[in-house]
Amino acid sequence: MLIINVKENESIDKALKRFKKKFEKTGVLRQLRKRQAFEKPSVARRNEVIHATYVGKLRSNEEM
Repeated sequence: MLIINVKENESIDKALKRFKKKFEKTGVLRQLRKRQAFEKPSVARRNEVIHATYVGKLRSNEEM
């Protein structure tokens, strides 16, 4: 559970911004989205390879 202490004379917007930043660092939302649908290991590997080739092409284009 995340706890955000609101300081004296601190606006709610600032406290909410700190909460959002802390929440994102924990990675809860990313993990939840990943667990929504099961991905077979072979499909995950294929996606990794496709992503790696894409990134490789981008980097090779940068060098030119």
